[in-house]
Amino acid sequence: MMKSRRDNLGVRSEKRVQEILAAARVLFASEGYEKTTTLDIAQHLGISEATVFTYFGSKRDLCIEVIKLWYAEITAVLQAEIPLFTGTRNKLRFAINKHLHTLLKEERGLCALILSEGRNTDAEFAGIIADLKRLYVAPVMQLLAQGRDSGELRQDIPLKLMRDMVYGPMEHILWERILSNQTPDIAATTEQLTEMLWAAFAAPRPALDKLTQFRADVITALSVFE
Repeated sequence: MMKSRRDNLGVRSEKRVQEILAAARVLFASEGYEKTTTLDIAQHLGISEATVFTYFGSKRDLCIEVIKLWYAEITAVLQAEIPLFTGTRNKLRFAINKHLHTLLKEERGLCALILSEGRNTDAEFAGIIADLKRLYVAPVMQLLAQGRDSGELRQDIPLKLMRDMVYGPMEHILWERILSNQTPDIAATTEQLTEMLWAAFAAPRPALDKLTQFRADVITALSVFE
């Protein structure tokens, strides 16, 4: 495994590392990867560019560390908070809502950077992103697997397809936000996505379905007398 330049530095250097990462995160998110230089990052902090290279071998290395940090943060939140909810539907709603807040408000620029850099053709970089994505989606994969085990979710849809159905719409919503510069109603969008996905994922319940249809038929019949 390749070591970063800071691996052999002491604990006292960690503060400087975090400062550089924070500055890079802000600039990459606001200006994009191509337009941001290591000199920009250094000037943002009031340090020399050489200091940046003391800890990071290149701008690409720095970008990778920023992306790793973002993935670690959101993954930690999902792992800690999804289990606090009862029922697969509520857990799914929370995961969707958290992602939409992160994508559309909290870290919109950084998420756009990650999506665009995720299409990078560099094999090593693409491999790093793929590994991070596997960790990132693991909490949602787990809640889907548990929902299937509990009988709440259908058995005939592969978990990976369910996963893609969860994340795919959110990526499109982010790109629409970037292109239109308009933020959708996150609460309403959360409910819409949850309802759409639950309709596709939920295990059939024949008795309830018959009762629902009976209710609809009664309402239709009564409407004749209005």
